[in-house]
Formats: sequence, C-alpha cells, structure tokens
Amino acid sequence: MSKQASGRAQTVNAGRPWLGLTAFAGVSATFVMGLVVAPKDEQQRDAYRLLYMHVPAAWLAYLAFTVTAIASALYLVPRTRHLRWDYLAGASGELGVMFTALMLAGGSLWGKPVWGQWWAWEARLTTTAILLFLYLGYLALRRIGGSPQQRATRSAIAGLIAFIDVPIVHFSVSWWATLHQEGSVFNDKMQLHIRDGVMQFTLLLAVASFTLLYVWMCMRRMELLALDEGLAERELQLAIDERSNRPATTNPVTV
Repeated sequence: MSKQASGRAQTVNAGRPWLGLTAFAGVSATFVMGLVVAPKDEQQRDAYRLLYMHVPAAWLAYLAFTVTAIASALYLVPRTRHLRWDYLAGASGELGVMFTALMLAGGSLWGKPVWGQWWAWEARLTTTAILLFLYLGYLALRRIGGSPQQRATRSAIAGLIAFIDVPIVHFSVSWWATLHQEGSVFNDKMQLHIRDGVMQFTLLLAVASFTLLYVWMCMRRMELLALDEGLAERELQLAIDERSNRPATTNPVTV
C-alpha cells in the first residue's frame, strides 16, 4: 500500500469513532427533545411523539434498500464487479430490515391511540409488511452455501427484485384509499406541515442523527462481513491443507 493510500485509510479509521459518537449524541438529544422539550400536539397529544422515531425509520428504510439496490446493480455490471459492493448491499439490507421493523412497530404503537387499533390491513401497512418479508428472504438467501461470487450474484438479483416494492410502499397512499394520511410530514411543495419551531427542529435533528447512525453502522457491518468472509476462506483452506497432508489409507486386499 502506498503512503498516500495508507494515510487515507488512517484518516477514515480515525474518523469512524467520531462519526459514531456524533450519531449517538444526536440520537440521545433527539430523545430528550422529543420526550421532554417538544410540546404536545393539539390533536394527537403525546402520541405524536412517536413521529420522531417513525419518520427517521421510514426514511432510512427507503435509503437502506435504495443503497442495497444500487450496490447490487454495481456488482452485476462486469466493469464494476467487486465483492465490496456485495458487502455494502448486505450490510445496508440488514439495516433496512431493522429500520422497517422499527417503522412498523412505531406505527402500530401510534395507531392504537389514534386509529383505535394496533393494526389495519390497509395499503401502506400491508405493502410495508410485504417489504419486510421480501428483505428477510433476501437476507436468508445470502446465507445459502456457495462461493462468495455465487452468493453475491444471486443476492444482487434478489435485491433488485425486492426493491420493486419500495416505490409501491411510498405511493400506496396515492394509488389506493387508505387510512394512512398522505404527506404526513411534507406537503406537495416539500414544506413541513409542522409549524411549531421546536417540533420542526426536533424532527430534523432526528432525521439527521439517525442518518449518521445508519452510515456508521453500515460501515462497521461492511467490515464485519469482509472479516467473516476472510475467516471462512481461511478455515476452508486449512481444512483443504489438513486433508491434503493426511497420509492416504489403503484398504487391505482379501483373497
């Protein structure tokens, strides 16, 4: 490795702890602002505070699955084919599943006091649940045996197919009659519906902090996936070496 490349690697490694600390500090501040400082909503009262978790989770589910789809496409293109894209797709897919589950859990907790029920089989919730199971299947597919290249290829195809449901989830409130309100945060002009300054700041802080947390977690998970891959290859090579060095056994010939 050149001195220039080594310097860049050291800079990146030194910046990761600060990225993680900044993300956790921002998330902690979001909880304080959302639970203590921000005022109650006139209509939804304290139930609206789930918005500070639900909106970032929804945004990051979209972002994570988009990153998975882009990384999958880059792996399938011969000119850009490299296992680092597979690691990125897998890491982002895992985080996307986590944030989708968090989004569904937060929406369910919000639905009970506002809608009067924990779950409703309406378009947004149903398509989101389908999205969760599609990417759970994607993660399960990644664990099937085979070479890293075989795993990366089939996972990339599955990741692109599963991504078809992301725009369906997003536009479901426009395409079908649903209980879920349309544009719960932004209007058609991409202006915040929330007028209170403290509420706006808390929501923007939540989105920014959770996004930093996603970036940090994705970077760390990519490193672990690469380490797991290297460990599995070393174990396989050791097994092959042991078998090749083992003396051959001959069966006695009987007459």
